[in-house]
Amino acid sequence: MKNFYQNKSILITGSAGSIGQALIEKLLEYDPKVIRLFDNNENGLFNLRQKYSGESLEKLRFLLGDIKNLNRLQYAFHGIDVVIHAASYKHVLECEYNPLDTVETNIMGTANVIQAAISQNVKNVIFTSSDKAANPSNTMGTTKLLAEKLMIAANVYGARSTVFSCCRFGNVVGTSGSVIPLFKQQIQKDHKVTITDPAMTRFMITQDSAIDLVLKAGILAEGGEIFIFKMPVVNINDLADSMIERYGDAKKEVIGKKPGEKMFEEIMTEEEMSRAYEGKDMYIIFPQVKMIDYNNYSGYSRVTAIKNSSQMKTLSKQEILGLLDEAGI
Repeated sequence: MKNFYQNKSILITGSAGSIGQALIEKLLEYDPKVIRLFDNNENGLFNLRQKYSGESLEKLRFLLGDIKNLNRLQYAFHGIDVVIHAASYKHVLECEYNPLDTVETNIMGTANVIQAAISQNVKNVIFTSSDKAANPSNTMGTTKLLAEKLMIAANVYGARSTVFSCCRFGNVVGTSGSVIPLFKQQIQKDHKVTITDPAMTRFMITQDSAIDLVLKAGILAEGGEIFIFKMPVVNINDLADSMIERYGDAKKEVIGKKPGEKMFEEIMTEEEMSRAYEGKDMYIIFPQVKMIDYNNYSGYSRVTAIKNSSQMKTLSKQEILGLLDEAGI
């Protein structure tokens, strides 16, 4: 991993978010030439500047800007080797009530990232997507799916040398988009946990695993792949019980599904399965239009069956507590 990222010039969009901050920490270990932190959150960038000092601070550049502004991206991407595109709207409910803004950021913003990367001869672009892009039922998932399509098509649409690829995550444990911080706050403050539906299931991934997936994608990608880690499944009711056991007594209140929510999630569609391969810990979906002869995936075999989160064995309460421990929660 270090050999790939060492002495590289890297830019992270959405760098003030949970995933962006975790990427900064990990990439600094690999001694990059520079990491440009691109975000429209002024206060978030200010806090990041205060967080680092010494040699780490010397490798960081703090760029205030919005992915909806193509000209700003052109300047920001100049001289960059690797772009990790993590900027997006990620909350299902907020996207459902604000669809036009979600389209402008998640789709048009991604199109701008692609255009700027091609124009500035960026070598590698990695897009952080969501399992909600597989057979989407909400605005957020739909925009993530189209952003994936744009990224994949960019390899043949206009890229001369830039390699574009995607990563799909489940719920990243403990991040701002995860239900876990909400449950913890409700238990400690209100002594009540609101559950949408006790039968609801979700794929979960630790932040460390999510970062590992992104950085591995940068190394493996040859153009147009979607990378998906094999993730455990958590039942929402069991998660609430486990967190109540850990953080204090609380009652559970079932409030019903919110607009755009699904009872279960999928990591790929049946059509995608027909062109997917799997290794020990990862699935790879190849593009519909074969672009090259892929050489980095010896040892991977064709996927013959895929299950959604409702069809998989869920973690036990003890295993959920272990997952929280692994995530440092």
